[in-house]
Amino acid sequence: MNEAKGKKRQFFGTDGVRDIANRGMMTPDAAMKLGAAYAVFLAERGAERPKIAVGRDTRLSGEMLQSALMAGIASSGGDAVDLGVIPTPGVSCAAMRGPFSGGAVVSASHNPAEYNGIKFLDGEGFKLTDGDEAEIEEIFLDDARRRRAEPERIGTVRCGEEYRAGYLESLGRLFRGIEDKSYPIVIDAANGAASDFVGPLFSEWGGGVTFMGDVPDGTNINKNVGVTHIEALAAKVCEKGASLGIAYDGDTDRVLMCDGRGRVLDGDVMLWVIGRWLASRGTLGAGVTATVMSNMALEDLLAKENIKVFRCQVGDRYVLDTMKREGARIGGEQSGHIIALDYANTGDGLCSGLLFLKAVADLGEDVSTLADRFERYPQVLRNMKVADKNAVMSSPLVEAAAKEAERLLAGKGRMLLRPSGTEPLVRIFAESRDAELMNRAADIMEEAIGKAVEGR
Repeated sequence: MNEAKGKKRQFFGTDGVRDIANRGMMTPDAAMKLGAAYAVFLAERGAERPKIAVGRDTRLSGEMLQSALMAGIASSGGDAVDLGVIPTPGVSCAAMRGPFSGGAVVSASHNPAEYNGIKFLDGEGFKLTDGDEAEIEEIFLDDARRRRAEPERIGTVRCGEEYRAGYLESLGRLFRGIEDKSYPIVIDAANGAASDFVGPLFSEWGGGVTFMGDVPDGTNINKNVGVTHIEALAAKVCEKGASLGIAYDGDTDRVLMCDGRGRVLDGDVMLWVIGRWLASRGTLGAGVTATVMSNMALEDLLAKENIKVFRCQVGDRYVLDTMKREGARIGGEQSGHIIALDYANTGDGLCSGLLFLKAVADLGEDVSTLADRFERYPQVLRNMKVADKNAVMSSPLVEAAAKEAERLLAGKGRMLLRPSGTEPLVRIFAESRDAELMNRAADIMEEAIGKAVEGR
């Protein structure tokens, strides 16, 4: 379980509540209770009659769960506005710009179609804190506190199509600012929430667009397409002779790309390009925020431009917290979850992709050379299965080995040891220009963890 402000979260994970549809926490009953709990949470925070923007992705279970969620909101005296199928950042955009107390999204992001999830946003379109989610859980579990409204105070449910249109128009303004649209591209919508948006958005791309993964049927979201299957995009780019491919995930909060040779351009490359572009415009702020997993090449390349990189833990919440604390206007992860605060308050795959296209044009970048010029440090990631992560992390044997590995890599690389947040694993991560040295450091850690697990 995750701890927050002294409270333990039982249901919320790193990105909302998730489960297999019609099981556990993803039944209509549970969704209704979550909706009611969120409405009460907002009311207790001062919203006299909470108004909540609600969207979903393309999963078969989405409409069922969204209907239940909105019924729960109305039953506790809140007004739910149905945005239909829309990217998560589209709900964030509506919450930020509209008369909303908060937002809710029914989606399991990059997970397979049989899963679904529910996550909540605040009235500015930001994800809730761990403490806020723990509070919602308390209301969820407390029948007396999760009160139903009196008959005359029951909330409403109405269509919010205008907010979908508003989100598309905001993206259209970015699109129209791209100077060079003359080269062929491939767009992979992951059969997800972006499917209805990419056609209208890229309709005026002069170089020609090939669309894939844009025919959702409720069961094919993320199936062999999207960022989790980037090889499909790479193959299509090579087949069509395109110059660039762009792929999203199921709820469109992530984006990855590949060049004309099918080589992946990940979040690190996008931060490198967009960060330099923002700096050229004087809108970068204090620098670029990246997680501890981002390649050291990002720091080396941005240092040449006198751009500072702020490191943080893995997770978009930590990226955002660090951005706010340090005054950075862009941050993200290798996975393609990019936050550009002058344009969106959460990860927005469509927006980030457009910013990349604009940055490439304005900087005069040659996309075909980016992978070569981003000279990555070799990295190794080893997952060690353990029964007790805390015992391993606090083992004197492991602590001594970590110091030895760090001494070995001093000035030549780095080593990180961290427990998985969702699995019984401890992850060993090492990085160095010297691959032999890197692997030796990882070997030291693997041997020490093995001994700690065996009790030697």
